[in-house]
Amino acid sequence: MYLLDANVPIRAHGDYYPIDRIPQFWDWLLSKAKEGLVKFPLEIYGEINDSTSLLGDWLRKQDVSNLLILQEEVNQSLLNEVLDTGYGANLTETEIKTIGNDAMLIAYAYKEKTGRTIVTKEISKPSKRRSNRHIPDVCKDLNIRVINDYQFYEELDFRIPAQN
Repeated sequence: MYLLDANVPIRAHGDYYPIDRIPQFWDWLLSKAKEGLVKFPLEIYGEINDSTSLLGDWLRKQDVSNLLILQEEVNQSLLNEVLDTGYGANLTETEIKTIGNDAMLIAYAYKEKTGRTIVTKEISKPSKRRSNRHIPDVCKDLNIRVINDYQFYEELDFRIPAQN
């Protein structure tokens, strides 16, 4: 299963596949969600569904949210392990706020490391420390597979059907 970071659909809509111009991408994404291959943890979904853009409108559709939202709650002990091991021990409230939902996303993947992959547009920045660490670096430390959006599109074979 691929767990999407909020930046993936935001950038897909904003940069490459606007919902109103390339609906084939969004139909494909929903078909992969229906197959159980693509999900958003509720916390990540919550970061983008409030948008007043066409993306937000699409995400708020009941059939879309039903397919895309991962139907489970975060495991608190795994979340604590992600925070302690991936970001640093004894994080302050400010640091935890800076990390935001990234740790939640990682904890959902950590639950089933061999069966879940995180998809993010974040790039590795190994010099960053504590709350400033990037998702790929935390995932590397926790042995969680992480890929970028283009790898995701390739792995799940996204194609725009040829027009006749």
